Amino acid sequence: MTVRRRGRPARSEGGGARERILDAAREEFAERGYEKTSVRGIAKAAGVDSALVHHYFGTKEAVFAASVEVAFAPALGVPGVVEGGPLDGVGERLTRFVFGVWENPVTRAPLLAIVRSAVNNETAAGVFRRLIVEQLLGRIAGRLDVAEGEAELRVSLAAAQLVGTAMLRYVIKVEPLASAELEDVVSRIAPVVQGHLSGVQ
Repeated sequence: MTVRRRGRPARSEGGGARERILDAAREEFAERGYEKTSVRGIAKAAGVDSALVHHYFGTKEAVFAASVEVAFAPALGVPGVVEGGPLDGVGERLTRFVFGVWENPVTRAPLLAIVRSAVNNETAAGVFRRLIVEQLLGRIAGRLDVAEGEAELRVSLAAAQLVGTAMLRYVIKVEPLASAELEDVVSRIAPVVQGHLSGVQ
């Protein structure tokens, strides 16, 4: 029997192990929530030893953060959407992009898992919050030609409008919003988002 050091991947585990762990982590967090998910459970679902999870990520919080970043990656394209044209049309572009991510079944499932975990656990909420602030809001705010504090406030208000609507539509499923036509939702939300970003209400 070959003995290996704790926390160091065996040769047979190296290729694709990290990706399998992240896939398993997203499924575990989605099914059990942050608090009931364990490193051991993630390892079992991924078909690896718990030591390998610790080797790649260290803690459960770090696994969650990595799984959030991977699942949230499509939304990180938002700065490109903002920079892709004049600011007078950014509200509609941003709204369409964000709701497009939620409407896509491939990206919706991991986003639901992330949001549910963040709502129920402060540690998960902190990870989610850091990702939004550092990776998303800060980059969008940099596009606005206003004072630094004002830019962050405008972007935060726009994000609150989008996230709040997405929560009600896709997570809580409040009717008639949950079953409303996407175009109708976009046409109503986009001008509000535009107003927040431009500072014109």
